[in-house]
Amino acid sequence: MQINLKQFQAADLLCIAIALLVLSPWVNGPAALVIGACLASFGFTPKAINIGAVTKRLLAISVVGLGFGISIDQAIEYTQNGFGLIVGSILFTLVLGTVVTKLLGIERKTGYLISVGSAICGGSAIAAVSPAIKASSKQISLALATVFILNACGLFLFPVLGHLFSLSQSQFGYWAAIAIHDTSSVVGAAAAYGDEALTVATTVKLARALWIIPVALLSAVYFKEKDGKFSFPYFIVFYILAMLVSNYVPMFDSLYQGLFSVSKQLLGVCLFLIGYGLTAKNMQSAGIKPLLLGVSLWISIASVSLLIILAYY
Repeated sequence: MQINLKQFQAADLLCIAIALLVLSPWVNGPAALVIGACLASFGFTPKAINIGAVTKRLLAISVVGLGFGISIDQAIEYTQNGFGLIVGSILFTLVLGTVVTKLLGIERKTGYLISVGSAICGGSAIAAVSPAIKASSKQISLALATVFILNACGLFLFPVLGHLFSLSQSQFGYWAAIAIHDTSSVVGAAAAYGDEALTVATTVKLARALWIIPVALLSAVYFKEKDGKFSFPYFIVFYILAMLVSNYVPMFDSLYQGLFSVSKQLLGVCLFLIGYGLTAKNMQSAGIKPLLLGVSLWISIASVSLLIILAYY
């Protein structure tokens, strides 16, 4: 259950009030994340609201809504152009992650989950692959905490670095989609950079997320888990459907643009809720070695992909 009215407290009311404020154009994504982190740090964590479940649902809805503002021709072009970059980055990250995991002496499954989260789409990939390799709750929490910290950093750093390197809208969109972990921060950073960057980043990121399926299946084989299971991110299907509807049923264009705009604001709410997880306790739980693995993978893929994008995109 996502909301329990019997446990409703002042912190829950405050959470809802600020979430409504974040829907306005006056609060951007990074600011929303900081507000959530501050509330959690001062003990204002909702008791009646299941933050994790609500965030997951809102993120799926907002990503689907973004599909109403994307051209199919553009989506196909960006996906085709970024195919080699997507596949290459995933393979590079997984191989490098395996090597660094051994060098640092990190437990195998923990290192693998961090590598998968860095290679594909952060927490979503970790959540999907975890049951396939039968990871323990401790292994999952370590991987999620590591990726979450870096994901939050990426939201702030990438727009600044993008302007520093004078990246075009398209270049930044590709870079954000490849080098930032979770979809929420990819879209948040891209939205802060510009509308074209948002379109490119969303399209390429979701194309990258589809690799959860083969990676989860191969992971079960790699760890010899015959009955390993994984969860498919169905919101990607609805994102594609939204894109098809808006392109082939154009008479409701004003409605589609409205849904697209609301979805961008809704992403800010997602980042606000994600901020509740950015506490000192969660940072400490990540540990030094897993964090070193995450940072080394992040810097490597960000650097290599940036060089490729600057040279060929």
